[in-house]
Amino acid sequence: MIELDINSLNFEKSGGFVTVVAQDIDSGMVLMVARADRDCLERTISSGEMHYHSRVHGRWHKGATSGNVQRVVSLTADCDGDAVLALVRPAGPSCHTGRVSCFGAPAAGALSVLDATIASRAAVRAEKDDANSANDVRGVRGAGDRSYTRKLLGDRNLRLKKLGEEVAELIVALGDADASRSTEEAADVFYHALVALRAVGVALDDVRGELARRTGPRER
Repeated sequence: MIELDINSLNFEKSGGFVTVVAQDIDSGMVLMVARADRDCLERTISSGEMHYHSRVHGRWHKGATSGNVQRVVSLTADCDGDAVLALVRPAGPSCHTGRVSCFGAPAAGALSVLDATIASRAAVRAEKDDANSANDVRGVRGAGDRSYTRKLLGDRNLRLKKLGEEVAELIVALGDADASRSTEEAADVFYHALVALRAVGVALDDVRGELARRTGPRER
């Protein structure tokens, strides 16, 4: 159940509205910033999907037309009560331009977005295996049963072989001092490493945690 004390919010400060920051709970990416009045928040809580208020169109249900709804995980008011952080799971792009975020795709969040996408493919694959369904879903590099990510997740030898090949190609590019090719090969290594890690139950945040442990203060 979504919890938010609407009566504690300061709507008067901004003429009957509060600022709402929508953030993807899986990737951590800020998706958009909008505003909402009391009615929008009440509809959000009751429906479990984000409702906002547009200066042009008035109250609107995000994704009602496009299907790109934002399913609410939690709503949290800030210390002044004039802003709300909405942690959501988006069903598609949040920006009207078709981009994932209204702020583009910051490089710092690109790996998080990729890891979240791979996680969703892993979850879908598990569901498909459990249900023994023939329905197709779109993957990172393909569609349906041809999804490259799902194929890697289901074949241990293939994903380890591909990871080894990509690492070798990166080493060659670095040895040739080819910056452009090195960048491309490094991106391939990151992708295949994230898939291989996900297959054994390791997420990007787990790796981040290990790096933080290594770079944190050391005991004497």
